[in-house]
Amino acid sequence: MHSLPNKSAVRPGSIIIIHQQPKVRSLFRRIISHEGYKVFEASDAGDASAIAIREDIEVVLCDKDVSCPEYLSPERKKTFFPYAEVVPLSLTEATQEDSHLLLSVISRTLEKVQLEKRILQLEECIDQDPEMDYGIGESSAIRDTIAMVKRIAPTDDTVLLQGNTGTGKHLFARAIHAGSARKNNPFITLHCNILTGKALEIELFGCKAGAYPGISKDKIGALEKACKGSLLLADVGHLDKAMQKQLLQALLNNEFIKPGDTQPTPINVRILSTTKQDLLSAVEDGQFEEALFYRLSIFTLRIPSLHERKMDIPLLARRFIKHFARKADKKVKDMNKDFLYHLQRYSWKGNIRELKNVIERAVIMTESDMLSEENLPFEILYFQNDSLDIRSAFDLKNMEKRHLQKVLTYTRGNKVEAARLLNIGLTTLYRKINDSNYSN
Repeated sequence: MHSLPNKSAVRPGSIIIIHQQPKVRSLFRRIISHEGYKVFEASDAGDASAIAIREDIEVVLCDKDVSCPEYLSPERKKTFFPYAEVVPLSLTEATQEDSHLLLSVISRTLEKVQLEKRILQLEECIDQDPEMDYGIGESSAIRDTIAMVKRIAPTDDTVLLQGNTGTGKHLFARAIHAGSARKNNPFITLHCNILTGKALEIELFGCKAGAYPGISKDKIGALEKACKGSLLLADVGHLDKAMQKQLLQALLNNEFIKPGDTQPTPINVRILSTTKQDLLSAVEDGQFEEALFYRLSIFTLRIPSLHERKMDIPLLARRFIKHFARKADKKVKDMNKDFLYHLQRYSWKGNIRELKNVIERAVIMTESDMLSEENLPFEILYFQNDSLDIRSAFDLKNMEKRHLQKVLTYTRGNKVEAARLLNIGLTTLYRKINDSNYSN
């Protein structure tokens, strides 16, 4: 859903020459600069690192006998020139005769660096693409959602995204923006559940200097920052009634007058909103402006919970394993069947965000290349599904099993403490755990 970066996104070649002799540096700078490259000079490691902080250096030219050894170590290169190629040369005046060879080496090196940058950019696009993250899966629930996103994204209408915590409402909102004609313009998010009153009014509409005590300069609000782009009103149901009326008036008139100003500020923005509340019920209860509700919900997009798309858990889990293994530089390849079993039976009230957090923790904690049940937190490992029929509720073995689960939850998985509270031996506790296996 994101557009891929093009070659113009890669910066022009930036080269640094490290040498102790100013004449040598100046000579090679003149040779290289004639080809249109941006060239910097440094006499030593201190000068070079100071330049590297400010500039995106892509090629490091240094004397292989003097300067290069200290930059060729992985630690030094990672610190100062993480995306650059180090080219060791014999930098003396005699190499002027080989200027064409030098320029050829620089050209090939820059081509390699810029290709690697492009690959990194593509990987970042994949990592950030909602369809490759929260939106991957084969369940009808997520397929229908993605199809809806693709249909409504090209329009300029408002969209209300509804869903429980952790379902990815914000990411789907970004996908809608990325699929619209506004994609190259700002995407601004305003969290309506964090600020209230005047503070929220200033964040949304901005204000002129002196409009309120302590405001010494003009402030630009979210409606202006998002000009020609999209504004996401996160948790829009938390807006108080006064702010709802102000927002409605601004949207109806396509303009507003910010506090302290006398002239109207025009609006050119697409409004996207998220909520985990039932806004229609809030309208019926008089807690949310009816006209604003319909103004914000020309399209309504319901984001399914993980409970509705449990068949997607293996795909999502493997996606997150790959992502976090790369991020943590660990060789975790997959999960075993017991690990997956516990993932699929858990309730996931925090939805995909919770699943993502669990996988990240498991990848960090494991010493193996396969995630196993021992890498899971106790609340998932000892999860008990409450959706039991009436007969199982009175079954003695099942009641004991449920009681064990409650005690282990209380002790946060500490079996020694659980055995003490149950007034049984630790061996007996382990036997009961193994016998019950905590399965339905």
